[in-house]
Amino acid sequence: MTERQYAKQGSIAAIYCRVSSVKQTTQGDGLRSQETRCREYAGHRGYNVVEVFTYDMSGGVAERPGMKRMLNWLDANRDLNPVVIIDDVSRLARGLDAHIALRTSIGGAGGKLESPSIEFGEDSDSMLVENLMASVSQHQRQKNAEQTRNRMRSRVMNGFWPFKAPKGYRYEKSSSGKVLVRDEPLASIIQEALEGFARGRFGSQAEVKRFLEAHPLYPKDLDGHWIRAQRITELLTQPLYAGLVSKPEWSIDERPGQHAGLISIGTYERIKERLQRPSKHKVRKDISEDFPVRGAVHCADCSKPLSSCWSKSRTGKKHPYYFCYNRKCESYRKSIRKDDVESAVTQALQSVTPHKPVLALARAMLKDIWDSRIKGAQEALKQAEARIRELDQQVATLLDRIVVASNPRVIQAYEQKIDALEREKRMIGEKARHQSAPKHSFEELFELASEILSNPYEIWRKGSLSLRKMVLKMVFPNGIEYDKETGVRTTDLSLPFKVLESMKMGKCEMARPRGFEPLAFGSGNQRSIRLS
Repeated sequence: MTERQYAKQGSIAAIYCRVSSVKQTTQGDGLRSQETRCREYAGHRGYNVVEVFTYDMSGGVAERPGMKRMLNWLDANRDLNPVVIIDDVSRLARGLDAHIALRTSIGGAGGKLESPSIEFGEDSDSMLVENLMASVSQHQRQKNAEQTRNRMRSRVMNGFWPFKAPKGYRYEKSSSGKVLVRDEPLASIIQEALEGFARGRFGSQAEVKRFLEAHPLYPKDLDGHWIRAQRITELLTQPLYAGLVSKPEWSIDERPGQHAGLISIGTYERIKERLQRPSKHKVRKDISEDFPVRGAVHCADCSKPLSSCWSKSRTGKKHPYYFCYNRKCESYRKSIRKDDVESAVTQALQSVTPHKPVLALARAMLKDIWDSRIKGAQEALKQAEARIRELDQQVATLLDRIVVASNPRVIQAYEQKIDALEREKRMIGEKARHQSAPKHSFEELFELASEILSNPYEIWRKGSLSLRKMVLKMVFPNGIEYDKETGVRTTDLSLPFKVLESMKMGKCEMARPRGFEPLAFGSGNQRSIRLS
């Protein structure tokens, strides 16, 4: 039936229901309960309910799509004297200004407001009661917001994070409430990105962005392919990933959280240092799988990194080349076939593969170093605990001085000093936790390292573009010099491969028992003693 047909049977009515959030719509029954009560009221008054308007938004807001639709409906049926039924004054609005604005709008559109909870009128007494109820609703809304904020602030001060979980974390219930826990595989992806930026694997935020965009499991912002640059900055500056919580707008500085960090506090501090002194490292957009050794191979004449391009022949066929782009170099623009350069790099990687006996000897040497480091770590742990006790005493002394100080600048200086001491204490405490006991045994760590040391070529051959570049940087930290005529020149290996190479090249023999002639000192003259 149309509104006109309903009007013949009695006044037409619309029901307006509102809840404060989407969660109340999906997980609660508030809207349906309001509608049921309003329909019951409409039946008693003989109204024909023809429309139901619902919305999920805070009561302090006057501009709502659901209200606009209802006002348009009222305006279109104003000649039928429509009635608007609400469950309670607070369902219309929970703010006095918003209530008056909506009340005026409903009347201006030709509607009449009614409720089973209150009788609306235009006389002064009815308006006073109505405004008082709207003011009470506003007070309740503000009080609820205040109490919620205070509870959330207390949670943050106790080391919990009561807001939306960041990428890499999810919430899990515990005896003390919801706690952040790792959300794999995102946690490991973000951990790799953060540690890579801290250690210099990624030269800039742009490289971190490219790394995450290339990872199929990391969620993207734009078109399912790209990530906003602001998201990378937020990722790098998020203290939650270091196991810390903070809320500066609530005057809560960084403090240890009740969740495990994805990275260490030391790594987080290195990230902040790198962000404060931006790198001048440039990221080229033309680096691709087509030229995997670009940037790692240098010109033998000028030591500048070789450039690369696809060159089109007269027949229209494209050919890949590397070349020197230094105008002052005598090899400027002299093309070198891609296969020649990459074949030479492959041979250079294969040449640094150590023999199994060399790895066995290296293992024995590293085991001795490991044992001595364990002893050193135990001593360092004792020193760290002593330093933490010393810092606690300094903090207590400064707090006593703040109590008696009256100069605001002096108090501010004391607070800054306390903040620095607390930060140092967190750093030392984290180092002490890591030094208490190794997470992995020597055998596990050496097995992992030997996979890289034993055959870097296989990792380079099977890895992605970023992994290939990392392997080249690990083995040849200063790059590989390539000459067009003679090929790869003598390369400067990184320290681990240099040590293994020297062990491989050295000749070790058992010393013969005869022939040693140490010097002995007699009365005034030197004389030789032959061992036999």
